[in-house]
Amino acid sequence: MTAESQSGKSPEFSRWRSYIWPVHNYELKKLIPMLLIFFFISFDYNVLRTLKDSLLITAKGSGAEVIPFVKVWAMFPGAVAMTLLFTWLSNRFSRERVFYTIFAIFLGYFFIFTFFLYPIRDHIHPHAFADSLEAYLPVGGRGFVAMIRYWTFTIFYVMSELWSSSILAVLFWGFANQVTKLGEAKRFYGLFGVGANFSGIFAGQASVFCCMYTSAGGYFPIGEDAWHQSLVMMVSLVLIGGLLTLVLFRWMNQVVLTDKRFYDPARIKTEGEVKGKLSLKQCLAILSKTPYLFYIALIVIGYNLVINLTEVLWKSQVKELYPNPNDYTIYMNHVVSIIGAVATFTSLFVAGNAIRKYGWTFTAMLTPAILLISSIGFFAFLFLKKSSPEAVVSMLGSMTPLVVVVFFGTAQNVLSRAAKYSVFDATKEMAFVPLCPERKLVGKAAIDGVCSRLGKSGGSIVHQSLLLLFSTLAFSAPYVAIVLFGVIILWMMAVKLLGRQFAEVTKTSESLPAAVISEPEMKPVRIPEHAILTEQQAV
Repeated sequence: MTAESQSGKSPEFSRWRSYIWPVHNYELKKLIPMLLIFFFISFDYNVLRTLKDSLLITAKGSGAEVIPFVKVWAMFPGAVAMTLLFTWLSNRFSRERVFYTIFAIFLGYFFIFTFFLYPIRDHIHPHAFADSLEAYLPVGGRGFVAMIRYWTFTIFYVMSELWSSSILAVLFWGFANQVTKLGEAKRFYGLFGVGANFSGIFAGQASVFCCMYTSAGGYFPIGEDAWHQSLVMMVSLVLIGGLLTLVLFRWMNQVVLTDKRFYDPARIKTEGEVKGKLSLKQCLAILSKTPYLFYIALIVIGYNLVINLTEVLWKSQVKELYPNPNDYTIYMNHVVSIIGAVATFTSLFVAGNAIRKYGWTFTAMLTPAILLISSIGFFAFLFLKKSSPEAVVSMLGSMTPLVVVVFFGTAQNVLSRAAKYSVFDATKEMAFVPLCPERKLVGKAAIDGVCSRLGKSGGSIVHQSLLLLFSTLAFSAPYVAIVLFGVIILWMMAVKLLGRQFAEVTKTSESLPAAVISEPEMKPVRIPEHAILTEQQAV
């Protein structure tokens, strides 16, 4: 029941419309382009997500054990560098110009890799040096050797991963939070998830088509073999999606945000928006001293650490089942499509409605609960595969233990990713909406830019340490499970604590723009006068 009906007024929407499409007709001018921008950014993310794994994991002499090393020695430094770049650009240029600049960096790199670096990979990869290094390192260090041997694939992996935190999380959600009111966010953010989830279905099937077309001998003018042709086709889709995103973003800035019904910069400024030239160190200092932002950071770190711990083990099993890169890519993209379908359902019928009916805390608690239950099933069959494979066969008939483990790992990945793209993202972004502009800017940059990578790097450090001790992922899996379940418990505690503060914050009038509502328990941060930006410089 809506607040209007509770107070005796006529409901804002009919019962079914409030569930499926709680949008006023005049709001379509703002909502539709934002949905399309989110769709294309998410489409590119889903294509890159499986492509980066196929390149690096299925390379000769490599495997899933390379992922922990990449995320510690390449991903985390890359995330810090991108956050520094974003902060530097944000302090000097408009939000729109920052968006174009970061986008150009990513699209430019993917073009250079595909059409220039990949064709000469055998000449620029240091195979002789990697072979000599492998002779000196322990068996558990093979992942580190593969990371260096295939350095161009490693950089591609890093840029593809950074697409999620830099483009999707910081650029899009930072833009959305800045131009969306709190009342709109409760109705729009679940729908944004629907657009992203549909993109997963389309991206998965488009990638499957590319791989199956080239594997079947279909004609394509660029590429020395079927896998190279598939790579060119999939990256071309990423470049087209990126260009369409830039066109839509430009149109929205020129047409939609000039309409004061949707965005009024003057009003936000008069309500007390403050912008400061804050360094990364200052951003992290604010994060550590502000409980509200600190709890968001713990939630983001918790999710990324848990998903990294489980995915490395699952992908090692998938690679064992599908060693060919085209076959691996086809399977993983079928998984992406299933994730998109399940996440679409949850976004339409669970995310927004759960927030409206049961509140933020209940909805935010769904993701760790799903990961807890599904992880129990995955690890149970992983351990049975090693200790009692005959028990797996007796329980499930003709299926081999490897197929069973891959199936349950896939189910766990589908459920956890679907929850992430619907309820997790929606609740996390809603937590940012009530904050004042300064805290929103530093919080988004530090949490999405660094904390997400810190979580993944933390999971990778666990894997890396255990690999060096036990040599293989199979022998280290029991210890991974212990760490995983401990992190999930801490994550749930952070959700509960943040939920209490969020309930207090959102008592502020929902009619105010999201960017002007400040959190009452937060102490103001003093910014020197010389560090204040002009309106033209502010993001």
